[in-house]
Amino acid sequence: FGRRDFFYRLMLRLERWTFRAADVSIATNESYRRVAIARGGMLPPRAFVVRSGPSLERMRIGPPDGRLKRGRRHLVGYVGVMGRQEGIDYLLRAAQHIVRDLGRTDVHFGLVGGGTSLEEMKALAAELGVAEHVTCTGRVPDAEMLAMLNTADVCGNPDVANEMNDKSTMNKVMEYMALGKPLVQFDLTEGRRSAREASLYARRNDPRDLGAKLLELLDDPARRARMGEYGRRRVEAELEWRHEAPR
Repeated sequence: FGRRDFFYRLMLRLERWTFRAADVSIATNESYRRVAIARGGMLPPRAFVVRSGPSLERMRIGPPDGRLKRGRRHLVGYVGVMGRQEGIDYLLRAAQHIVRDLGRTDVHFGLVGGGTSLEEMKALAAELGVAEHVTCTGRVPDAEMLAMLNTADVCGNPDVANEMNDKSTMNKVMEYMALGKPLVQFDLTEGRRSAREASLYARRNDPRDLGAKLLELLDDPARRARMGEYGRRRVEAELEWRHEAPR
């Protein structure tokens, strides 16, 4: 979290000792593998990548539930933790840009997930004047989560652009793809590696550009369909957990 004091240096030493004591290192992506090799001193042949991948038995495509759009034409979906790292405030400010600045009252936002910032984000939605355009469900069973995402026209991944998120593989990105949904996210290294052509990429930590990219997809159903189909095929052929389990 930006600290560079004695305890930070101690953590680095403990990390290096951990890697030295390990027979093998399993990383969830190439960025973390590089940390094991460059900072941890692992020999490259002993550092492996086993990606986190969605289960298509769990992430099932189903019929949309029009009631979740609350009478509006479009729904932007989100699933994940409601915490500071997840950038929900950026998504809400993107909603403000869409609804208040551009007058697009035909868009609703469905946010699924719990976390330490849930109540804070509800208060922020009210402060920004978009509360009636945002549904925050909290933590819900899979059936309700899938209903929201299957109804969504576009999904959002507003993870804050920082060093940690740039190196991290986000499960929600691949879950959106598993359901055939195009998405918009900030331009982060591992986010782009996962989604490729299934996503549009907004300028880092720019909520107005995030909102503009969301509208760009909402107003182009043919492009949404192409991107969604690409993401689904990529999950089926490469990213689904059954491809990673043998590793």
